[in-house]
Amino acid sequence: MRILISNPTIVNNSEQFRGSIVVNNGKIVEILRGDELPRAECDEIIEATGLYLIPGVIDAHVHFREPGLTEKASIATESRAAAAGGVTSYMEMPNTVPQTTTIKALKEKFAIAAKDSVVNYSFYFGATNSNVADFAKLNPKNVCGIKLFMGSSTGNMLVDKQAQLEEIFRTATLPVAVHCEDSTIIAENTQRIKESIGEDADVKYHPEIRSAEACYQSTKCAVELARRFGTQLHVTHISTARELELFAAGNTAEKRITAEATPSHLTFCDEDYATLGTKIKCNPAIKSADDREALRKALNDGIIDLVGTDHAPHLPKDKEGGALKAISGMPSIQFSLRAMLSLVDEGVLSIETLVQRMCHAPAQIFSINKRGFIEKGFHADFVLLNPNKPSTVTTAEIISKCGWSPFEGTTFKWAIEQTWSNGECVYRNGTINEEVRGKALRFNR
Repeated sequence: MRILISNPTIVNNSEQFRGSIVVNNGKIVEILRGDELPRAECDEIIEATGLYLIPGVIDAHVHFREPGLTEKASIATESRAAAAGGVTSYMEMPNTVPQTTTIKALKEKFAIAAKDSVVNYSFYFGATNSNVADFAKLNPKNVCGIKLFMGSSTGNMLVDKQAQLEEIFRTATLPVAVHCEDSTIIAENTQRIKESIGEDADVKYHPEIRSAEACYQSTKCAVELARRFGTQLHVTHISTARELELFAAGNTAEKRITAEATPSHLTFCDEDYATLGTKIKCNPAIKSADDREALRKALNDGIIDLVGTDHAPHLPKDKEGGALKAISGMPSIQFSLRAMLSLVDEGVLSIETLVQRMCHAPAQIFSINKRGFIEKGFHADFVLLNPNKPSTVTTAEIISKCGWSPFEGTTFKWAIEQTWSNGECVYRNGTINEEVRGKALRFNR
């Protein structure tokens, strides 16, 4: 069945132009410019005049909580939230129950996703102090990478001993995605805050506990190890200006060391704890307005390569307490694209840069096969956006199972009209197509 997406403004490969695309058998088969006509008659025409068409967003950093934590979220619920947010592919993290630190657990996640996910998927393998031998058993064609926690106490996935870190960096042949916070510095800061403020200080002290220094020292260690062993390194959720000194601008596709920022760290700053409280408590902590401005500049300058959400849903009761008792993490995947488009409206970045960081860069960094671009022969993953359809986020529209969002009450100018995955419309004007199922991502390795 040939489908014509007619007359949107297409944003791809650092340019935008009025054109059309033709989709057939799940692939993009024609890209037309201006008033060019398809080579053959189409079975269906989707009129998209006045809309923008961008590649489907690839979110390289999510926590969907399944198996074991499905009271908070599941692959079924969060993949639907992803579709509603213009996300057509995701890469999910290993801190579930059981943790994805064995080949068996990894295979079980792929099986759940094949049954329940409405968009495309892959999963990270979690590094521990004792499972390096399993790295050789991972299929590089379908496993996105190895996740390493260098200072986030996540069960037995906390690795902060030099010998084990060196072994992981020396052995890994897949990209290593790293959470960088120095556990010793965090412990010292925690003790000091407890002694001076109390057992559960106000959440405004969270960036003092999980400090800029804790981030910098851990990120510095990761970058040095990657350079020493030639490891492909991706540092997740950069939160400080100082860390940016450790990275270089340049062509993302040619880098071995890349950096990520989240919409949360690009949107909020420590002044927002006063109104949003623990809703924006995450690790690493959201820090100062100066840090936020530095991240935004680095996003434009090509020092930060990728925007990933760190989508991490928790129940409202989990967010009760302060800097030490409330659980860190927030749901964001449904509204991440719209939040970044608000930065486009504010002049913080161009829509071409947004597409590079949210669509192209994940495909380049992780070598994803035929996704992330509007190109002939690529999978037909794309989003149709309305730039003039303002709406205010309400609780009723939240699809994430936890039922809340830090963006509730925010008015976004842009609306996501349709999300297409593998040539099928999975989301249209508030409705999920329950017949659609995503595919496992494939990697060119």
